[in-house]
Amino acid sequence: MVPPKYLLSTIESALLGSSPPSPSQRIELMHAIRNSLPSLENPLSYPPRRPSDRSEVQSRVVRLPELSVVRLDDQDVQIALKLSDDLNLNEIECVRLLVTANQEWGLLGREPVDILRLAAGLWYTERRDLITALYTLLRAVVLDQGIEEDVISDIQKYLEDLISAGLRQRLTSLIKELSRAEPAGFGGPNADGFLIDSRGALVERQAVVNRERLILAHCLVLSVLVVRASPKDTKDIFSVLKDTAAELNSTSDAVKYQITYGLLFSLVIAFISDALSTVPEKVSVLSRDASFRQEFQEIVMTAASDPIVAGFVDCVRVAWAVHLMLLQDGLSGRETILSASSSDLRNISSCLEVIFSNNVFYFILDKILRTAAYQNDDEDMIYVYNGYLHKLITCLLSHPLVRDKVKEVKEKAMTMLSPYHKGGQNEFIENNLKSEQASEAGRQPFVSLLEFVSEIYEKEPELLSGNDVVWTFVNYAGEDHSNFKTLAAFLKMLASLASTEEGSSRVYELLQGKSFRSVSWSTLFECLSIYADKFKQSLESTGSMLPEFPEGDAKALVAYLSVLQKVVRNGNPVERRNWFPDIEPLFKLLSYENVPPYLKGALRDCIAAFLQVSPLLKDIIWTYLEQYDLPVVVRAQAGKSNQVMSTQVYDMQYELNEVEARSEYYPSTISFINLLNALISEDSDLSDRGLRFIGIFRFIYDHVFGPFHHRAYADPCEKWQLVVTCLQHFRLMLSRYDVIDEDVDSIADQPGLASALQPAQLQKQLPAVELMKDFMSGKTAFRNIMSILSPGVNVIISERMSQIHGEILEKAVHLCLDIIMLVLEKDLALADHWRPLYQPLDVILSQDHSHIITILEYVRYDLHPLIKQCSIKIMSSLSSRVIGLVQLLVKSRAGSSLVEDYAACLELRAEEGQNVDNNSDDPGVLIMQLLIDNISRPAPNITHLLLKFDLDAPIEHTVLQPRFHYSCLRVILDILDKLLKPEVNGLLHEFGFQLLYELCVDPLTSGPVMDLLSSRRYQFFVKHLDTIGVAPLPKRNSSQALRISSLHQRAWLLKLLAVELHVGDVKSSGHKEVNRSILADMFGRDGVHLEPDQNVADTAAFLNDSENTGIGTISKSKVLELLEVIQFRSPDISMKYSEVVSNSKFNILVEDVLGKSHTGKDGVYYYSERGDRLIDLASLRDKLLQKYHFLNPQLGSLANEDELSDVRELIQQLLRWAWRHNRNLEEQAAQLHMLTGWCQIVEISISRRLSSFGNRSEILFQVLDASLSASASPDCSLKMALLLTKVAVTCMAKLRDERFFTPGGLASDPITSLDIILLKPLSIGACLSILFKLIMAILRNESSEALRMRQYALLLGYFQYCQHMLDPGVPRRLLQFLQGSGEDNDDMDLKRIEKEQVELARSNFATLRKEAQAMLDLVIKDATRGNESGKTVAHYVLDALISVDQGKFFLNQIQSRGFLRSCLTSISNFSYQDIGRSVEALQRACTLEAELALLLRISHKYGNAGAQILFSMGVLEQIGSCKALSTFVKVAIKSCISVSVSLRWLITRSALCQGNLRRSGARFGRELAADADRQQMIVTPILRLVLSLTSLIDASDFLEVKNKVVREVVEFLKLHPSLVDRVLLEDLCEADESTVELINLVVAILSKVWPYEENDDYGFVQGLFRLTFDIFSEDSEFFFPVPGVNSLVETRRKELNKFRLCFSLSSYLYFLVTKKSLRLQVSNDSSPTGWQQPSLTLLGHLLNTIMCALEKAADEKSSLLNKIQDINELSRQEVDEIISMLAEKDPVSSADNIHRRRYIAMVGMCQIVGYSDQLLTLLLLMAENLLNVILIHFRDKTVMPPTSEAVAMITDASDMVSKQNIASFCGTLIPTLERLKLLSEEKTGHNLKVFRRLVGSLKESAIEAQSL
Repeated sequence: MVPPKYLLSTIESALLGSSPPSPSQRIELMHAIRNSLPSLENPLSYPPRRPSDRSEVQSRVVRLPELSVVRLDDQDVQIALKLSDDLNLNEIECVRLLVTANQEWGLLGREPVDILRLAAGLWYTERRDLITALYTLLRAVVLDQGIEEDVISDIQKYLEDLISAGLRQRLTSLIKELSRAEPAGFGGPNADGFLIDSRGALVERQAVVNRERLILAHCLVLSVLVVRASPKDTKDIFSVLKDTAAELNSTSDAVKYQITYGLLFSLVIAFISDALSTVPEKVSVLSRDASFRQEFQEIVMTAASDPIVAGFVDCVRVAWAVHLMLLQDGLSGRETILSASSSDLRNISSCLEVIFSNNVFYFILDKILRTAAYQNDDEDMIYVYNGYLHKLITCLLSHPLVRDKVKEVKEKAMTMLSPYHKGGQNEFIENNLKSEQASEAGRQPFVSLLEFVSEIYEKEPELLSGNDVVWTFVNYAGEDHSNFKTLAAFLKMLASLASTEEGSSRVYELLQGKSFRSVSWSTLFECLSIYADKFKQSLESTGSMLPEFPEGDAKALVAYLSVLQKVVRNGNPVERRNWFPDIEPLFKLLSYENVPPYLKGALRDCIAAFLQVSPLLKDIIWTYLEQYDLPVVVRAQAGKSNQVMSTQVYDMQYELNEVEARSEYYPSTISFINLLNALISEDSDLSDRGLRFIGIFRFIYDHVFGPFHHRAYADPCEKWQLVVTCLQHFRLMLSRYDVIDEDVDSIADQPGLASALQPAQLQKQLPAVELMKDFMSGKTAFRNIMSILSPGVNVIISERMSQIHGEILEKAVHLCLDIIMLVLEKDLALADHWRPLYQPLDVILSQDHSHIITILEYVRYDLHPLIKQCSIKIMSSLSSRVIGLVQLLVKSRAGSSLVEDYAACLELRAEEGQNVDNNSDDPGVLIMQLLIDNISRPAPNITHLLLKFDLDAPIEHTVLQPRFHYSCLRVILDILDKLLKPEVNGLLHEFGFQLLYELCVDPLTSGPVMDLLSSRRYQFFVKHLDTIGVAPLPKRNSSQALRISSLHQRAWLLKLLAVELHVGDVKSSGHKEVNRSILADMFGRDGVHLEPDQNVADTAAFLNDSENTGIGTISKSKVLELLEVIQFRSPDISMKYSEVVSNSKFNILVEDVLGKSHTGKDGVYYYSERGDRLIDLASLRDKLLQKYHFLNPQLGSLANEDELSDVRELIQQLLRWAWRHNRNLEEQAAQLHMLTGWCQIVEISISRRLSSFGNRSEILFQVLDASLSASASPDCSLKMALLLTKVAVTCMAKLRDERFFTPGGLASDPITSLDIILLKPLSIGACLSILFKLIMAILRNESSEALRMRQYALLLGYFQYCQHMLDPGVPRRLLQFLQGSGEDNDDMDLKRIEKEQVELARSNFATLRKEAQAMLDLVIKDATRGNESGKTVAHYVLDALISVDQGKFFLNQIQSRGFLRSCLTSISNFSYQDIGRSVEALQRACTLEAELALLLRISHKYGNAGAQILFSMGVLEQIGSCKALSTFVKVAIKSCISVSVSLRWLITRSALCQGNLRRSGARFGRELAADADRQQMIVTPILRLVLSLTSLIDASDFLEVKNKVVREVVEFLKLHPSLVDRVLLEDLCEADESTVELINLVVAILSKVWPYEENDDYGFVQGLFRLTFDIFSEDSEFFFPVPGVNSLVETRRKELNKFRLCFSLSSYLYFLVTKKSLRLQVSNDSSPTGWQQPSLTLLGHLLNTIMCALEKAADEKSSLLNKIQDINELSRQEVDEIISMLAEKDPVSSADNIHRRRYIAMVGMCQIVGYSDQLLTLLLLMAENLLNVILIHFRDKTVMPPTSEAVAMITDASDMVSKQNIASFCGTLIPTLERLKLLSEEKTGHNLKVFRRLVGSLKESAIEAQSL
């Protein structure tokens, strides 16, 4: 058995969708119908109560069908038994209802009565779903809904079988049974009379049952149209009809009336359809049984005592008579009329006699057609009813007996009705005209028949098409009217027949004077002219009174005018222009006092219809109104002025208050305001802001709307018509005219509306301003509007359903809310200027909280969507303006009902699925926007209220329970769960996803919402990836709106998933499972491990990755499928309206309107609900017309009508273009939005959850490759390329990290050094694929500098990835040791790796070379013409290209383009302004750094050849002129320029050592930081470049060194002596790593070139000697550990840099001693000059330091190598200790496994071993230099004479060193030498044979010198 809810859903989705059902839907539909046939055959039939089942329930253990055993408590048992008694339902079924209620609502914590009502509500919902499904099937078969014929045919077969099996009898019996006060009906006396429906609302059970009866009645009606009724069915229905009609005497319930109508029309349709279906081969079902015909004739002719029942029986008599007539007509085709049954003729005659004697037509009109119940019935059913009434009247009027009867009643009416009424107007009014008409004329059968025909075709005018019977009747009925009442009825019928274009044309021809003798258009206009002339003559005769206007003529004219109005309104637009050329007679009677107001009303209504004929008639009508109509005199209100009018003027005010008020009818005033409103709405001149209408406004405000509550009204409809006209006028004034600043400023000096003003002052008022003042002070208009709204939504709904005036009242309510909205749009801007006299409307409303509640509760109004929309919009406005709105609603106990009302509104919108043209009028979208807009507002806000957050506790602590509460949250989750009707609910789905996203990112709501969505019940995050994520996009041509919405839905879904991955609490099991599921769904379940109890970060420990981490072949993951969804060419949004508009003059106009307009109310652009800037089509149309009229004022004449028509056609073409432009722009934005969501989830997944992936490198490559392919595609827009490139950069960075930092390809738990060395990157093919696609993306046609910067960054990352896994500085012997000596296979592995690396480099170069020309052109262009950031990145790209260059290809290309010279010029032009602290200066400095890096790369890459190229281009001269170097030295140092050159370094050193500069204040501290930045970015790179050029000196002969290279380097140093001085005078104790490098660079440069300088006027030599003394001395702190550095890696790196500086100094001394014959003192005694100089003792101290460092480094290296070999045997604690020793910050987390920890520890130890090995090599070289220097001194027995003046200054002046100093020196030196000799080759890893020989020689010399 199919559940009723599923059955209904299946039927609606297949039959009520906007598109035909798909094959799968058809199969599902037929399957559901087939399985539900038992339920549909016997609807609402349930198993009865049974004692055994009751006993089982009382035992508290119940086994439900298809469910497990259910255990109950005492309360459950009581509720189940109570349900069984109340509903006459089986006890087990009641238990099932309780279980279902718990699943749907959550019963824990609810009161027993609520549980009872919820369960009963579910049962009635199931019943309603079942009978609604049956109704939908019947409706699909009967009504033409565009469903395929074969589907309808299949359904019809099922329905025919059901009806044949007794369905109709069951329907009839149910309608009767459910009306009883018993458990099987609407409840017995002890039953609970209420239940809770599916929306959580408490409803009356009887109302629910009556609604079921109504649906059953509708099913009964439709069933008769499927299968003809049998005699028994007919008699049963007739019996139930009489019983149901009898109930109407005691009730006014509209539903019961509608049930009765359904039964009545079931019989009407049964009789007519049965007779019409009779054909020669198929006889009538009802009439083939002669006994039934006789029996039913007797039944139907039996008189009923009850007048209501009698009336309905009379209606059945009419249908029965028509049935007999049609049967007789059918027989006449086969037999002669004489052979017809005489009994049938007698039956027909008897029926007709009763029908006309009882005037059944009047009963049908009065009790059925004109009732609110009939008009508010289901639209489809009304259409069916009217259709068969049309058939009924057609059959009646076509029968000879009826025609005779009509002739008879017509003659009777002409005789009985008085042809002329002699009373005057007042007498006529006082005798109650309408009552008299109803009693005298309305009861005449002929008049009722005419009105009956009018009513039918007024409602369904299309039934007139081809209806010759009615037009024949018209010709007959229009003849020989001797009474104005019958004439009026006839003309009213003509007016209804003119409701279509065809009908109006035919009526126009009929009244042209050829068809009727006295009824014609000429009669109308002649009569109007005659009376106008007559009254005019009377007025011209002095003292004569105006004659009375005859009642008959007045009524006849009113009828004529109604026909004229309909003909003009519905006529053919082209033909009607020529129908009535002169309309002046319609105006001539308006000013006369004796003309009845209702005639004036008809005249004005007719005049208003002519406004549609031609725009040119507007001015004509204004002219005639000013000439003929009653004036509107602007004067002060009565009672507010002391002046008394001397004479009474007959104007509109007088007619309203003195004439119409006495009669209590107001047709003249209503028509007057309506006509003026129509004219004002057509007025295009807004320049005076409505000032010329102030008189009209004051009349309406003061005399019509103000006192409308105090007037008496004979007809309630007129009361609300009057109100509606006033409200329409107010809305016109507020919507058309804005308040400008001039008006705002002038208000302060003017009194309000309540003050007494002179007429001259009144004339200067503006209607819009006066209305705003009224509302902002709570005066008349505001009070009256609130009085209209104050009865509340329930009262308005009741009146709308039960009263004739309900529809007009509904319109008044809508206008009231619309006006409030208009005021809310304007009041804030005015309140700032008008306070305190006038306040914003929200303040006025807040003075009485009931006003706010009343307005907001109109969201419950389901009968008119605009009222609901207005209420929601007002809520949106008030929610942002009224502080404490939520507290106000909760305190007034309206909060809960509003929550349910908004949820019901949203659910109804989703279920109805009606297309709304304007999204801003869609109630579902409005509610969604309301919820989204209020999320960020202070808590508690409207969103928290409507989503049912806990308002009594902090919002973030709420535990959301959508099942427990009926709220918008529950409805939204249900909508998104099903995603039904996407073609009409697409926006709801889209905003639903957006709402959840906004809730998840809001700080207050994120926790509760994310916990809810990740719960097992919803599993929301991963549910829709398959449903909407990768589903094909709808086609642009067929459903572009759905395509746009679908893209946005996917975007919000992806962003929602990204939020969960980003902030989801992985400590929570729910979020942990969700994260795993998302990753598995996005990237494939093979790559993500989903153990239920495993931490996400630990999943990498259980990976079963393949040995080869290169790219394999796996199935395409969903993340790539999602990317494919958005890989389509974006629609064109360029402004190509010129292709649409060929008129060049008009093209300029369009360009002016579109180009100069702004966004907002006065512009042609607006922001959509998604934030897209679109063209407002209505505003564009109005602006173009307005501007065209302004430029072409001659268009107002009739001669330019054709030109105006052409302009309108051009505008229509432009509007179509604008519509396409909007849609294309929306689609492009949607595409970009989805790509943004895709980028977010991809970046977050690979950034934060990468450890969850097994095949990480493979996934990263696939995403990277797909991103590059998409960005290089010609279909990819520039904005999309930016996003895709960002993802590619992230993937490349993660690939690089994956390879170098956290490789994921190590599968085994034991890890070896060889594993790290042999870890394979991506395959060469994969790398080349990335490079090729990246090049294509860079060279794409549409590009930007910002995009290329990201692409360049990606290219740099790629080059980094392609680097060797091993540092090129690591010695090969270390690698051999790590592999294990003597293993040939390992050596082969290294060779293979080297070979692959060489092959990759070669392939990369080959790929780059293919597109080198275009690439270099683009990169060089960015490097020279781009912004500073672009220049920087472009230079680094060139740097990278040089680094991979082969055969100087890229160098030659760069040189040939002159780029190197321009680069040098840029360095030379670096100015003082570029050294500031601004962002621009920093960017320029970064560019300079990049330029220097490029030059340095050339020098290093190509060796001496590269340096020679740079040198030949004058690089030293260019960088020497760079002003950055000049500003590097501080101000204090610059002040020393005047001091003697020879003493400059002493003074500077003294100042620095005393700290006078370092502690001179905060300003210097800031300068120090900036100076450090400049040092890193400018000075250090320049010195590196200079040092690289000195390689040319190393390659030269000693005798050739004094060449240009040396001279230019020396000249460079001489140009910047302050720089050298400052560097050499740096405090070594406080020097950081960068400073040590800077010192080393200066020392290295000086050591290369300064020895060739003949003099030392600059003091550089002494500076080097001072530095040597500071570092080499025994008490030096240079080699002390740096405080605060805990990382062993950093410590070893800094130590290595310090010894490099020592090596440079020692090399300098070695050069001086060996090449320049310098000889040093033995001791450290000062020279006669007082200068410090190095000595042999100083070198001995350094040698001792080197010896200690050698021992330490060798031991540490040996120890670490042993630990590396035993890494797999170490415990986790030992590994953690190694990691903490190596790194300052712990690089591992608690979630990392031992595998990753061992890897980190091994890499760190290998890094230190590399540093140690480099240090050992450096120390051995330095020790060798020192040993040679000392050995030279020992071998020289005498002091050598000085070779130059410079040498003489720094050598010892004594002849011989004292023997004591030599002995002391040797005594210190010999132990050091002995320890050096003991160094182990195994630990150091070096061959020490030569080194030991040197040590031995020196030791011998030292011993020999010591012995002397």
